[in-house]
Amino acid sequence: MALMGTIERINGSLVVAKFEEEPKIGDLVEVGKIGLMGEIVRLSGRNAYIQCYEVTSGMKPGEPVVDTGRPLVAELGPGLMGNIFDGVERSELELWRIAGPFIRRGVRIAPLDRNRKWHFEPRVEKGSKVIEGDVIGVVQETGYFQHRILIPPGVKGEVMEIGEGDYTVDEPVGMLKTPEGEEVELKMMQVWPVRVPRPYKERLPLTIPLITGQRVIDTFFPVAKGGAAAIPGGFGTGKTVTLQQISKWADADVIIYIGCGERGNEMADVVTHFPELTDPRTGRKLIERTVIVANVSNMPVSAREASIYLGVTLAEYFRDQGYDVAVIIDS
Repeated sequence: MALMGTIERINGSLVVAKFEEEPKIGDLVEVGKIGLMGEIVRLSGRNAYIQCYEVTSGMKPGEPVVDTGRPLVAELGPGLMGNIFDGVERSELELWRIAGPFIRRGVRIAPLDRNRKWHFEPRVEKGSKVIEGDVIGVVQETGYFQHRILIPPGVKGEVMEIGEGDYTVDEPVGMLKTPEGEEVELKMMQVWPVRVPRPYKERLPLTIPLITGQRVIDTFFPVAKGGAAAIPGGFGTGKTVTLQQISKWADADVIIYIGCGERGNEMADVVTHFPELTDPRTGRKLIERTVIVANVSNMPVSAREASIYLGVTLAEYFRDQGYDVAVIIDS
């Protein structure tokens, strides 16, 4: 059951609210009459310090606050590829359709389209024994990218039924029976907390280079698959241009491009021109194997931070499918 509280005071994007009972750190909350999304970052008894993901101007003490009782989560499934999200996984394309170019505060939409049907092709049969991470089927999400549907973490058992056909992301494509005898629906969509790393069996040694396509980097500053690198520099020195070139030419299967603090005009340029880039590997549009997470510098710090966690969660999900993923964070 959701906890109710009221706003005590407001300082920029930080809101202090008093609840009926003590809430939990990390819970997602709806702040004010318009229901701005926020996250509890500190507790003092029944007082909760909340970082809002949107601008709080116009709110006042006494307005209601609702603790949802769950953390910020990412929806993972068909519909991610080629999309542009904000830091809390609201589709910018859908927000444009609903609210126009000037996005109203408090707009809530599902990250993945609940009405679109995807053609699911099973890769296991009735009676198959499966564990977490096993591929049970595929969906041709774009002309280039094949989305592999996985058994969620912490789930294993025997496939009781599974069938090919057209399904939405929240419709069951099959049924699984666990060793405890519990029946679990198999869906194309998973939900995962963005601040919790997805599990893995072992970390592989860094032995394979990531070919960035930039000869200076590949020759003098090579980057390994599974490794990390940074490009420091002042304003206007070419960081964003370099990262866009790496997105285009790197030998990765999937690109996660996170803009978490760029100026608005730079981010507008990215989301306008990125979908028009041609992928030199396939000859198709680069956006067909790219997910963009966009948060500009005038957004609250909490929203920009959330965008990084969201992008990494998306990357770990595609990694679990067996793809090489390049995560590019442009601040």
